[in-house]
Amino acid sequence: MFVRRGTPVESLLVGGSHERRRRAGTENVAGIVGLAKAAELAIHSLDDGTIDRLGGLRHKLETEILKIAGTGVNGSDESKYVPRAANTTNIWFDQLEGEALVIALDLKGVAVSGGSACHSGATEPSHVLMAMGLDKARARASLRFSLLKTATEADVDYVLGVMPEAVERLRKLAPVEAGTLG
Repeated sequence: MFVRRGTPVESLLVGGSHERRRRAGTENVAGIVGLAKAAELAIHSLDDGTIDRLGGLRHKLETEILKIAGTGVNGSDESKYVPRAANTTNIWFDQLEGEALVIALDLKGVAVSGGSACHSGATEPSHVLMAMGLDKARARASLRFSLLKTATEADVDYVLGVMPEAVERLRKLAPVEAGTLG
């Protein structure tokens, strides 16, 4: 950080004289080393085929889930100018509450989320999905699927095996609203 001479800077942590009294405490050496190792591993995964493999698995997951009526991907894979994370997709399921589907899939051993990773447990629909133009109902009916680095085709096949039945069962239980399916 660069601070122009004479610019007042208030310390967030007080108590020590580190960094000209701007920061108290000793640097987290273990954390710094851990971050460096994580960065090294992440850079290595850019070249080892992991991203391409995960992109293929995500594509298979999306393609097959979209065969279920009343589903769609939030975002676009149509344009090369809209890059997406290779391991993540966000799909809406009309005539469903996303949290009900989260629970149904959890009971089958599938971990998904109704929101972003940083807002898990939130009851309001994702502000990101709302900013993308989704209405509250569709934003609440959306799930985020994130594939771990260790995900396999068998893992994706398992998810695809349990999804249709879970969606169908929950839709039978849900009150039908005009224009939400199809």
